[in-house]
Amino acid sequence: MRSPLADRARPITLSGFVGQEELLGKGKFLSSVLSARPLPSLIFWGPPGSGKTTLARILAAETRAVFLPYSAVLSGVKEIREALAELKRSRASGETGAGRPAILFIDEIHRFNKAQQDALLPFVEDGTVTLFGTTTENPSFEIRNALLSRSRVLVLAPLSPADIEKILRRALTDADRGLGKPEAFLEPDALRHIVGIADGDARVALNALEAAVAIAEHKGLPAVDRETAEEALRRKALLYDKDGEEHYNLISALHKSLRGSDPDAALYWLARMLAGGEDPLYIARRMIRFASEDVGNAAPGALQIALAAAEAYRTLGSPEGELALAQAALYLATAPKSNRAYIAWTRARAEVDAGGSHPVPAHLRNAPTRLMKELGYGKEYRYPHDFADAFVPENYFPETLGRRKYYDPSEAGHEKVIGDRLKAWWGRK
Repeated sequence: MRSPLADRARPITLSGFVGQEELLGKGKFLSSVLSARPLPSLIFWGPPGSGKTTLARILAAETRAVFLPYSAVLSGVKEIREALAELKRSRASGETGAGRPAILFIDEIHRFNKAQQDALLPFVEDGTVTLFGTTTENPSFEIRNALLSRSRVLVLAPLSPADIEKILRRALTDADRGLGKPEAFLEPDALRHIVGIADGDARVALNALEAAVAIAEHKGLPAVDRETAEEALRRKALLYDKDGEEHYNLISALHKSLRGSDPDAALYWLARMLAGGEDPLYIARRMIRFASEDVGNAAPGALQIALAAAEAYRTLGSPEGELALAQAALYLATAPKSNRAYIAWTRARAEVDAGGSHPVPAHLRNAPTRLMKELGYGKEYRYPHDFADAFVPENYFPETLGRRKYYDPSEAGHEKVIGDRLKAWWGRK
């Protein structure tokens, strides 16, 4: 049985590695490290699918080192210590391979607690092994200082869309380690969809490609189209369960009565639902949602009242607690309305879904440790409270995205005050 595509397509040389030019480019850190002996201990820090494990394996192969791979999820420190002790013994006795360097590779090293990490330290300190560790978590917080001070941290970025596309095309057409298909077997729209959903994660992209090709072959399709790619990614929208149609009709009538500012109709539909045996806390949850979606900042107290009504019902139960629900319904129906918070949130979510993970600008990053400060985190950040009205013109968006405007306050209620304040600030920008 063949191994998964994500494993088969893993490059085995630096020339086949895609991405991370900031580390691998000419004159960059890893280029100089490979010419040095022995290799330093390295911590590979980056998001899933960015090439941490692949890069570690390639470096070990390039140096012809004894490679001891372990997973912090599947392996225990006792097992690792026994292997390292055996390595020391074989070297002392002059057995085969005693002159070769050894690399201890710990995948997801952040999953070892501090005591477990400390157990590895003596073998690193005495030169028994060079430590390679991968982590998706900030090493400043998750890796023991004693280990971190003896290692270099390599920061890997999410792969770019161009990198993911290159990886997919190669895996699709490679007859030996890939799928051996012609490039035309993956339609451009399907390729774009997989690249977008992968969001910089090569493993996600390759798993999706393998599943999509398998589905297309099973159905006898001439190529992977957008629909097949969606099916492979399990992103197709789920259909509503229509068994409870009246349930949804009634809550829709209540919601639309509130939105239409008709307090009497809202009370009628509320009474209908309660009389029909609807869970009162379900109604309360829907009114909490309504307070943000349809009232928003036009009447900021709406959310507090809806939340208080839910808590009152939990305390009193029926029938006494139903009055609190009625009070909340009356407030929501008669409050000034604004859906601008809902629209702003929808725009922001759409931007994220379409644009992937833009990196946080250096000046906005948290920098509580020396390593992070050396990487430029927090540099040139301007503290707003040091300026008049606690406001300073600044870019708070990713540099690769640029300034966006999602929130456009209405003239209703308190939102007019918010709008005037934002206009004054934007005018100063």
